[in-house]
Amino acid sequence: MTQRIASIAAIIALFLTGIDPASAATPIKVGLLREGTLTAPIYIAKDKGYFAEEGIDCQIVPFDAALPVAVAVVSGDLDVAVNGLTAGFYKLASQGALRIIAGYGREAPTFRAQAAVASKAAYAAGLTSPKALGGHSVAISQIGGASHYILGLLADKYGFDLKTVQLMPVQTNPNAATAVAGGRADAAVVPGRYLVPALNSGEVKLLTWIGDATPYQLGAVITSVQRLRSEPDAIAHFLVAYRKGVRDYHDAFTGPGEKRQDQPSAPEIVKIIAKDTGTPPETVEDTIGYIDRDAALDVADIARQIAWYKAQNLLTGDITAEQLVVPGVVPASH
Repeated sequence: MTQRIASIAAIIALFLTGIDPASAATPIKVGLLREGTLTAPIYIAKDKGYFAEEGIDCQIVPFDAALPVAVAVVSGDLDVAVNGLTAGFYKLASQGALRIIAGYGREAPTFRAQAAVASKAAYAAGLTSPKALGGHSVAISQIGGASHYILGLLADKYGFDLKTVQLMPVQTNPNAATAVAGGRADAAVVPGRYLVPALNSGEVKLLTWIGDATPYQLGAVITSVQRLRSEPDAIAHFLVAYRKGVRDYHDAFTGPGEKRQDQPSAPEIVKIIAKDTGTPPETVEDTIGYIDRDAALDVADIARQIAWYKAQNLLTGDITAEQLVVPGVVPASH
């Protein structure tokens, strides 16, 4: 199978160098989460006609949780997904059905994709730093999800014992934001878009933006092995358009040293994101996450994620970062 995937990667690589798109539009169903800014390159590429230029009819299918997105790719209900990396994803990937074909969002310094926050009461009682999370209740979307992994990273950095944290899996990110704002949880790890009103009103208190505390690879663009075999040309044209959207996003919000610095095109991109995600423009501006300009992937962090989920007994399948990534297609960044 490895040789077969490598030959498909060679075909895709040829398309990525600039072969003209097919004359008839090919429908591609793209799954993504309703998570605000980091799915923006798909919307940008669609709004600006990049998919149409590549002969792709991009059909966006939004989801509320990461695992159903990966399942839909495996089942063939989706062709491609822009998705978070979770224990559930790695379990499916270990069965040989999924591959990573590009990177997308990361946590990075000065950007604001996700945050750790405390309730007003818990903050007043001394929970004023990530160092103090041990012994507290923390709302997360799901066990084995991104917010769970983030807590593990925070525990490693700040020295608290993750086993002393009372995890409160509430199934969705909006539920986690509501739990901490309402005082049912002492703290939460949540995408910023769900926290801005509560942060502004003082209902919740910021402990840290995750990118400033512990950067990591938040998500990736995935497809199935079956799609790679049957439609390498369509996947290649999809990636050409996607990368154009990524570059527009990156160049709108990133300055020297890969730090957050809005550029002249930022208002245009904010407008697209706000329109297509239903997020107020001011919230978009406050919660811009980072995406590498070449849609590169932090392969070292993928390996670290796999090892962490295995250590938590949340992943038993045999999969490595190198096996997941289609060779010759995904730029690696370390």
